[in-house]
Amino acid sequence: MEEQLQGLKTEALEKIASATNVKELNDVRVAYLGKKGPITDLLKGMGKLPAEERPKMGALVNVIREDVTTSLEERMAILEEAATNEKLQSETIDITLPGRPVKTGNPHPLTRVVEEIEDLFISMGYEIAEGPEVEKDYYNFEALNLPKGHPARDMQDSFYITEDILLRTHTSPVQARTMEAKGGEPIKIICPGKVYRRDNDDATHSHQFTQIEGLVIGEDIRMSDLKGTLSVFAKKMFGDDREIRLRPSFFPFTEPSVEMDISCFKCGGSGCNVCKKTGWIEILGAGMVHPNVLEMAGYDSKRLTGFAFGMGPERIAMLKYGVEDIRHFYTNDVRFLSQFQRTEV
Repeated sequence: MEEQLQGLKTEALEKIASATNVKELNDVRVAYLGKKGPITDLLKGMGKLPAEERPKMGALVNVIREDVTTSLEERMAILEEAATNEKLQSETIDITLPGRPVKTGNPHPLTRVVEEIEDLFISMGYEIAEGPEVEKDYYNFEALNLPKGHPARDMQDSFYITEDILLRTHTSPVQARTMEAKGGEPIKIICPGKVYRRDNDDATHSHQFTQIEGLVIGEDIRMSDLKGTLSVFAKKMFGDDREIRLRPSFFPFTEPSVEMDISCFKCGGSGCNVCKKTGWIEILGAGMVHPNVLEMAGYDSKRLTGFAFGMGPERIAMLKYGVEDIRHFYTNDVRFLSQFQRTEV
């Protein structure tokens, strides 16, 4: 039996050495060490040997089995390494070839304008405040000096969800909520966000659009502070040679109220198609915060004053980039958006 075991060992080692791939090596392992292999059969036949020979033969079988196993593992490592190298060689990538360009996106023109405005006011000490787009009637109207039944509500045709819940028609509710939360403390914020009004979509109107409003409250805040702030804004967005003018207007939440125009950046004020031959372009509305609005938010209107303004980034973007139809901002037409491809210098 000992000679038979040594012969099996020699035979197995020869086949292991001659195996040229992992599959052949696995076949050798199954053939000699599997449940039906000759070495396993010999172990099963140990019971037929005399009792005094069993320990010796058992030890010999285990040694041979370990030798064959070790040889299999060593040969397997060699063959696996060779297979890996062959695969790497066959799948080699020529890194000297030019790579395929990766197309990168750019900020949407509206996003650019909003971020530019935000950066400007942040540099002036303002904070950005946000609020819900589904708003309570109280914050959207009543807290802004527009009680139920007020005729000025007709200026904003609204999307009501319930009698007291609607899609906000401006970002002014953020101002009302901020004033309420501050509890009489000074405020200096801008409120960017989407707003909604029932409107027929055309080249200059949309049922959904963007708005940025600003609010400053503190001691001794004057109309001159508002004018200076708006002048800085106009020069930053449209050029250092821009002039502004303020015209009387009406907003329920400000008193006095004004409309702000800028001198036409195309004709310089001489009159053209952009400014409709007037030399001026209307940009935004503003005014001093109405005392009623301050009082409803818990502010002492005799000690503190403030100003507010509101603008539409779509209008600013249309003027800044010469866009003739507001709907271009929302149709996701790549032909339109590609015109604003950013070029790194």
